[in-house]
Amino acid sequence: MTIEERAEQAALLKAGGGCNCAQAVAVVLADQTGLTETQLKQLAAGFCAGMGTAEATCGALIGAGLAAGMKTQGASTLRYTRRMIEAFGARCGATVCKDLKRIKDGRPLCPCEECVRNAVLVYGEVMGLTD
Repeated sequence: MTIEERAEQAALLKAGGGCNCAQAVAVVLADQTGLTETQLKQLAAGFCAGMGTAEATCGALIGAGLAAGMKTQGASTLRYTRRMIEAFGARCGATVCKDLKRIKDGRPLCPCEECVRNAVLVYGEVMGLTD
């Protein structure tokens, strides 16, 4: 599956209500982690709506960071997550849930499904995920 297909699948999982934003990203990256989709859904369950509904860091970005940590086995993960944060912010206009959901011109700065899509795409870019 290409990174674009993964991104679209994650957006569909989020839109369908079966996954929160962190779960949707983590689940489509399951093959990168060594964990099952069920384990990833459980692990990412509390990270939606900006870290447990605190409207802090976007859950989709947290899901990508969780996958990066598993892929790298914790080695240099901070370097990768920093690059993902920067790329995500450039794509979405913010990295904090509260700011991403801020209504401007009648719509959010970046809707949740688009945040999920972008988190998967930046994971692919930063982690060098080839199709």
